[in-house]
Amino acid sequence: MGSLVCVGTGMMLGAHIGPRARSHIEKADVVFVAVSDPLVELWVQGMNKDVRSLQPFYEEGKPRTETYRQMVAAMMDEVRAGRRVCGAFYGHPGVFALVPHRAIDLARQEGYEAVMEAGVSAEDCLYADLGIDPGTFGCQHYEASQFMFYKRKIDPSAYLILWQIGVAGDRTLAKFSTGAAFREVLVDLLAEEGYPTSHEVIAYEAATLAISEPRMDRLPLAELPSAELRLSTTLVIPPARPLERNELVLQRLASLPTEV
Repeated sequence: MGSLVCVGTGMMLGAHIGPRARSHIEKADVVFVAVSDPLVELWVQGMNKDVRSLQPFYEEGKPRTETYRQMVAAMMDEVRAGRRVCGAFYGHPGVFALVPHRAIDLARQEGYEAVMEAGVSAEDCLYADLGIDPGTFGCQHYEASQFMFYKRKIDPSAYLILWQIGVAGDRTLAKFSTGAAFREVLVDLLAEEGYPTSHEVIAYEAATLAISEPRMDRLPLAELPSAELRLSTTLVIPPARPLERNELVLQRLASLPTEV
């Protein structure tokens, strides 16, 4: 009977993959790979004789919803044919990766064994490279376009992380990038939420090779529209104001007995 496992290759070539993920790739009947770097794809090909790239499903102007549907269908065709299928995805297979979630859900609905193995994500690298502990001030994460499309309660005293900033504001799900006018809308929205246009933000990209360095470009928020931003770029916005003590809660807690 067919089965499906989705694993993460991590962010850095050869350095982040875990032994369980590697074992699944090596033992699979067929491996579908979705990574942003051709070198990573070649590396995965060295672990299994039947590795198939999912990247050709991406096309400029083609809705990503259709791309994702085709990717899931390609994987499920092999599962239904009775093969052990492994999906190897860039970073963590469950973080900003719709296809693994949909494929696993569908496989389980049809009675097949399907699991996900965690991997090192861009978020993990971000904390290490920028020296951020999300427990210090708190951390809010949003996909950039979703942040723009929906009303959110934002706390400027915590970190704000906006993912896929390079396509911020895209309503078509068919573009690989959006321009300065879209980012101007985002800057105005952030200003309304309490972030001055002079506030320093960080354009971040994790390193994908051991010989390369992560991108950590610091710039004023006002310069975001003219910055070079790619699909892999994450916008990190440090706190814009200090934490505010909740005196009522603190007083209530202080009134409680020290021993319960």
